[in-house]
Amino acid sequence: MKKILLSAIMLLFLTGISAQTDEASNVKVGDDVPEFKVKMFDGKEINMKDLRGKVVLINFWAVWCPYCVQELAVVQKEIIDKFKGKDFVFLPISREDTYEKIDAFRKEKGHTFPMGMDPDRSIYNLFAKTSIPRNYVIGKNGNIVYMDKGYNAEMFKELVKSIEKQF
Repeated sequence: MKKILLSAIMLLFLTGISAQTDEASNVKVGDDVPEFKVKMFDGKEINMKDLRGKVVLINFWAVWCPYCVQELAVVQKEIIDKFKGKDFVFLPISREDTYEKIDAFRKEKGHTFPMGMDPDRSIYNLFAKTSIPRNYVIGKNGNIVYMDKGYNAEMFKELVKSIEKQF
């Protein structure tokens, strides 16, 4: 039993380390966030430059990704509601999904929070080569302060803690 527990702890530890030093990532903690503009589901456009001075969580996801779906199911309560009233922006960006697929997904899951669209991966490619979900916490100064890929409950707790540290 002790060996199983130790193995599980080591796996979580190594997953955390690899998330911060990911070979498939084009950015790393400490880098300035890449500049980009993203068209939102509602038709508005967000320029990353305009979010300077706020803490931003950029989340890359897709409708077909089961871990992304699990993560998006908890962000309203665990992140959006928790940081409401603070200088915080949750910026989920759908990778390679069409407007129609995102629309159907939003209706099916009941999501009402803003969502960005990256149908050609041009924004995603600034950050990484492969794998979703991916999260990047951007500090008020515009630097990447935390990043991860994948989703599980422990990683999500670390993500939330990384956001809390910015306030």
